[in-house]
Amino acid sequence: MENNTSLQQQLLEAGVHFGHLKKKWNPKMLPYIFAEKKGIHIIDLNKTVECLQETAAALKQIARSGKKILFVGTKKQAKDIVMESAKKVNMPFVTERWLGGMLTNFNTVRKSVKKMQSIEKMLGDGSFDSVTKKNV
Repeated sequence: MENNTSLQQQLLEAGVHFGHLKKKWNPKMLPYIFAEKKGIHIIDLNKTVECLQETAAALKQIARSGKKILFVGTKKQAKDIVMESAKKVNMPFVTERWLGGMLTNFNTVRKSVKKMQSIEKMLGDGSFDSVTKKNV
């Protein structure tokens, strides 16, 4: 329990407990909201610590099984931390803005990348010259 208290204190000092404005909230967040103060939701750090511990355990299991974990953090404050953490454990990461659908529609994105690579290859080896103007 002492470890949880220490983690809660660190989260509190980092300002993790500050949520969105009450008028911009998502109702699915209700179980995780501790209170409301001056129109801003205060997040329940007890539940945050519980969820962080569950997530850490799941990630450890995934990493042990040899699967890749994609680290994503595109906010200015998170970029360096995400990059350093991912490099430390030799995992892929994204710290810049990225195309929509990269996770949810990856097959389409992959097809587009392959098409772009074939076009670049055609430009490089001169086979574009034999293609009709309309196709170019």
